[in-house]
Amino acid sequence: MHHFHSTNGILHAEGVPLPRLAAEVGTPTYVYSRATFERHYRVIDQALAGVEHTVCYSVKANPNLAVLQLLASLGSGFDIVSVGELRRVLLAGGDPRKIVFSGVGKRDDEIAAALSVGIYCLNVESAEELARTEAVARRLGTRAPIALRVNPEVDAQTHAYISTGLKTSKFGVTMAEARDLYRRAAASPHLRVVGVDSHIGSQILQLDPMIEAVARVLDLVELLRAEGIPFESLDIGGGLGIAYRDEPTVSPFEWGPTVADLARRHGLHLLTEPGRVIAGNAGLLLTRVLGTKRNDSKSFVIVDAAMNDLIRPALYSAHHSLVPVLEAPDRRIAKVDVVGPVCESGDFLARDRDLPELRTGELIAVLGCGAYGQSMASNYNSRTRAAEVMVHGDTHTVVRARETLDDLWRGEAMLQPQALWAESDA
Repeated sequence: MHHFHSTNGILHAEGVPLPRLAAEVGTPTYVYSRATFERHYRVIDQALAGVEHTVCYSVKANPNLAVLQLLASLGSGFDIVSVGELRRVLLAGGDPRKIVFSGVGKRDDEIAAALSVGIYCLNVESAEELARTEAVARRLGTRAPIALRVNPEVDAQTHAYISTGLKTSKFGVTMAEARDLYRRAAASPHLRVVGVDSHIGSQILQLDPMIEAVARVLDLVELLRAEGIPFESLDIGGGLGIAYRDEPTVSPFEWGPTVADLARRHGLHLLTEPGRVIAGNAGLLLTRVLGTKRNDSKSFVIVDAAMNDLIRPALYSAHHSLVPVLEAPDRRIAKVDVVGPVCESGDFLARDRDLPELRTGELIAVLGCGAYGQSMASNYNSRTRAAEVMVHGDTHTVVRARETLDDLWRGEAMLQPQALWAESDA
């Protein structure tokens, strides 16, 4: 659920009318609901009440400092994939002892930074990374807490780009390789085995693949425990999907007790890395109609948000519901493409969508944008990135200012004139 609703024909974020936000902050703007973030975190936390657990919010879903600060205040841990995300979490007040560091390409300096602040665990994804982690820990005079990300070869039945548990995936190690690597890690004075990790994909809409993956990983844990290798935690990753339209989803209260029971029966502290299920429906993208046009067979609504602001429709053919901010029940419904100003045919927010006829200057809310919206945004076509606003009741805070044109070339440098002349003379 979320706290975006229509009151007297005007779409609101909690108690704030969206036209007011557009007038004060401009468009395009990402609008987040604090109440929705809080509710979604608490639902996941409560669903796991039957076992010792840590909810490690996946920072890549939405890394805004205010979002991280809010979740840290609720007791959340964090799943990070870069030293930049580590710094964000620490700036926002996150507890390093509740941080897990995932990702297939960690640099030595990133591993060192994570060890220096005392994170809970590095989720190691290859034999080479295990060796580099050991070397970094040796250099620092410490023991690196590690888990191996095990690829259980389970099909998450989701989009190919966000399915990570198959043998063709770049992520993780095979079950057979994991056995050998755990033995090696257990024998090292610079490594400390704390657990096992598995994550089979994102936007998962069925429970069975997740349970099958956990069961296979637990078989590995018990095999290695029989050899004397200790395990204290089971990281089951994230992946719970949300409804972008009317598709059925897995209820956290169906998922939670099931995975909690598996972890409890094996005496393991449960870690999970939700991102989209906490952030997705907690945000929308507010955009304004710049104009309309019609070709022989197509009608277009042109808006000021584009694929640089929200790339998911172009990248994944993802569906986001579009809602006019002002209700117009008396208008004719038309089939339109909602497109942005970027010079790409792939620049669209929706295709062949039935919407009330929209007029220049009107506002549209693109729903389900709290996850992988602003976090995947770019400056393509030298466009400034959108502002971000957090709503709380009937108040709002700009939690990321809109970029200025000067921000676009900050850090760039032009050639000295003599270098240009020398090239020209040559």
